[in-house]
This record gives sequence, structure tokens and C-alpha cells, in this order.
Amino acid sequence: MDPKLMLLMQELGSAINDSLADADDISNAIGEIRKAGYDVFIILEATIGFNKREDSNDDCESEDGQEEKALKLKFTTQDEKFCKALKIMVDSEDKAE
Repeated sequence: MDPKLMLLMQELGSAINDSLADADDISNAIGEIRKAGYDVFIILEATIGFNKREDSNDDCESEDGQEEKALKLKFTTQDEKFCKALKIMVDSEDKAE
């Protein structure tokens, strides 16, 4: 696998973990469960797919002159609610029909 893609995937994983750790609603709910005398284990499964595009229209050049690929995502209402819970903003143009 492309080393740059591996690094980007690790950064995505770290960003998701950080968002969960900083989410007040999640922290409050975990705190209440612990107060009730239970240990909490959270296991989330995410499937993230990558397809290499040959389309050069979405390419852009970074400050260091390297080519980067633009990423476009479509979100369902459920995706949007999940992201909002993690304090991740979603542009209205990214919403799926």
C-alpha cells in the first residue's frame, strides 16, 4: 500500500479517536455509566474505502509542488448526525440525496 496513504489513514484514525475523546456528550454518558458501577468499553467499526482515480480534474498542487487528490464525500442524514455528535461540520453540498 502507498506509504502516503497509510500515513493519511493513520491521521484519519487519530482524528476520529480525538473527536470521540473530546465529545462532551460521549464523555458525560460514559461518566454516568461508570457512576452506576460499570466499566465501559467502546468498540467502533468503520469501513473506509479508497479508490484510486485517474481523473485529473480533481487534482491540485500543494505548497510543496506535490500533486494532491481532492476528496468528495456524500453524507446521509445518519452520517450527518454522527459527525455532529463528534463536532465535525458537514457542508450542505456534501449531503446525499
